[in-house]
Amino acid sequence: MLKMILPALLLGAALTATAAAKSPQKPTNVSFQEDVFPILQAHCAGCHAPGGDGYEKSGLDLRSYEGLMKGTKFGPIVVPGDTQTSNLLVLLDGRADKSLQMPHGKKRLTTCDRDLIRSWIHEGARNN
Repeated sequence: MLKMILPALLLGAALTATAAAKSPQKPTNVSFQEDVFPILQAHCAGCHAPGGDGYEKSGLDLRSYEGLMKGTKFGPIVVPGDTQTSNLLVLLDGRADKSLQMPHGKKRLTTCDRDLIRSWIHEGARNN
């Protein structure tokens, strides 16, 4: 019986290793300045800057890394390394109440843009 099980286990392990080697890698070393900040500038900073409706309601200033990391008057918006509880992703992914989803009243960010932001947060949300 063991002679029959062992080859099957080895074959399964070999197939798993082959599939893992062929699967695409997630982006690494996502840059805030080159990747994330341009997305925020294009889609978010218009409202989330002093004088904007989003800034007045939340206190979130998206004109800089420091403003993003300061968060809102209600608390942090990004938790470095934690993509599940970072409120920025909750709002962008549509996991919040419809009245809070961002960008408010505009087309949702592309999956690619949201995944870049997700990778950046997962990698520690550095100012790089």
